[in-house]
Order: sequence, then structure tokens, then C-alpha cells
Amino acid sequence: MQAVTKIILGIDPGTVVMGYGLIRVEGQKVTLLDLGVLKPGKIKDNYKRLQLIFNTVSGLITQYKPTAFAIEAPFFGKNVQSMLKLGRAQGVSIAAAMRHGLDVTEYSPKKVKQAVTGNGNASKEQVMKMLQHLLQFKDSPKYLDATDALAVALCHHLETSGNPSLKKGGKKSWADFIQQNPDRLVRKK
Repeated sequence: MQAVTKIILGIDPGTVVMGYGLIRVEGQKVTLLDLGVLKPGKIKDNYKRLQLIFNTVSGLITQYKPTAFAIEAPFFGKNVQSMLKLGRAQGVSIAAAMRHGLDVTEYSPKKVKQAVTGNGNASKEQVMKMLQHLLQFKDSPKYLDATDALAVALCHHLETSGNPSLKKGGKKSWADFIQQNPDRLVRKK
């Protein structure tokens, strides 16, 4: 029986710096395909930035042909203008994915950190170090937006793999564990 190959594109949206990361999953083996950043912040016209983001995400999809698309949800901050810009960047990224027929899954920053490091409050540097360990790459990217996006892709894999041993925290509850392992239940007499 041949293992199913999945390619997952993860996006860390932004109008100044946008991160992207791609992984290939074959059976239980996860490998890094690509990671990097787009810096639309160099363009003054906000609408041209959004066009660049849309075209870049479309280009990544055309080049790598991912089977899944995951994006980090914007966190709620105090600056309304920043939130609006981030939401637009996320929107055009999602539109590009949908234009290519991909389903979209969104993860909160805390969920991504939890899935990759086991700690929802991990720093960007801790996430990068864990990814270097898990995916066995040495180079540290200049912008951590790239590893944030890679973490989104890995989070999606861990959340959808159907293999609870791959997920941090394992089983969902003691009841689930007992149901799946009735032979391990010891009754006191």
C-alpha cells in the first residue's frame, strides 16, 4: 500500500512582511519543501501590496500544487488600522487559495505554538528552534515570519493527521484514552 502524499502551504499574513512555508507529508515522514518571506511593505500603494500578496500566493500554489492551505488568524490588537491591514492581507491570501480550489483552515497563533512546541505562549525563537529540530534544517531565516508560516503548515498536519500520537497532548481526554485502550483499565476489587 502506497502512502498518500500531501503538500501543505502555511501562511503568516502581513502587508509589511508575509511568511510562507511548505511541507511534504508522505506517510509519517514530514519534510521541508520551502520557506521564505514576501516583503510587500516596500510598495507604497496598499492595493498594489494586496495584489502582490495574491499573486505570490497564487504562484506558490501553481509551483508546488499543495493539497491543503492553512493560515494564521489575526490576533486582536489595539491598533485598528493594523488589524484592518492584516485582515486584508489574510483575505487576499485566502482568496488566492480558494481561486485554486483549496479548502482553507485557520489557526490562532496560540494554537500553532501549542501544536509545534507544546506551549501556546512560546516565543517565535522557540518555535523556530523546534521546527529546526523536527524538520532538520539548520539555516535560521532572517525573518521569523517564515518559520511562523512553516509552523502553521505543521500545525495543520498535526491537527488533521488522524494520528493522535503525533499531536502534543495525545488523547483528547481520559474517557477517550480508556475507550481506545480498554485492556489497560485495572479495576480495584
